Amino acid sequence: MKLFISADIEGVTGVTSWTETNISNPESRPFIKQMEKEVNAVCEGAFIKGFNEIVVKDAHETGRNMDIHAFPEYVRLNRGWSGHPLAMIEGVDNTFEAMAFVGYHSGASKGTSPLSHSMHVSKINQISINGMEASEFLIFYYAGLYVGVPTIFVSGDEGICEEVHKVNPNIITVSTKEGFGKGTINKNPQKVLNHLKEAFNTLELDKEKYMEPLPDEFVVEINFKNPSIAYWASFYPTAKQINDTTIRYISKDYMKVLTMFSFLIQ
Repeated sequence: MKLFISADIEGVTGVTSWTETNISNPESRPFIKQMEKEVNAVCEGAFIKGFNEIVVKDAHETGRNMDIHAFPEYVRLNRGWSGHPLAMIEGVDNTFEAMAFVGYHSGASKGTSPLSHSMHVSKINQISINGMEASEFLIFYYAGLYVGVPTIFVSGDEGICEEVHKVNPNIITVSTKEGFGKGTINKNPQKVLNHLKEAFNTLELDKEKYMEPLPDEFVVEINFKNPSIAYWASFYPTAKQINDTTIRYISKDYMKVLTMFSFLIQ
């Protein structure tokens, strides 16, 4: 069986400041190591469960954070960004049985993480899809369904875990920390690793529990921090500016939504 993992860092235990997420800053080094360990724990648990081929997308910032030498031989690591609209899950296709998200975080403007954002930290106040506030998890959860691959597991801050349960309560989650203002309360790193690995023990590999039909239509609204960016974005084909800082884009094809995101907010 094949598992696809998308890995981010803002939801990794301990990570609290933007400086701790920037690979060029020495402060990030222990947290990148923890990112590798958390991804590895999920790989180990998944391998024991029967996933003998795992592809990991390094989906944070440069896409070149984790060291390939940190992973066992049954894991392939997708590094960097090609420009494909699948972005944070680039490389997934319908040959995979399932997807997992590791180190994910609360969406833009949420108070449940000091690092809350959706896709672009400096551009975006909020993204919504069909009226639901859209985190990076939700954006790529839908993308997985588009290619026929359901999400079975998510780890990250308490806020994203709560969102996941609202989207599909069957998805297993592991919370790494809670966020308050500019601070976090973190779980013990080793306990988190144990929970990540053990989570797959309880996993029921029943695709029908995780697979659901995509909406017939996607109404996407992007609220930008700067009105001039909203004006610029309104010239994307079929997008419309609905107020000073917000554009609306409507499509029945989710790949067109992802393509719009790749041009406007990545």
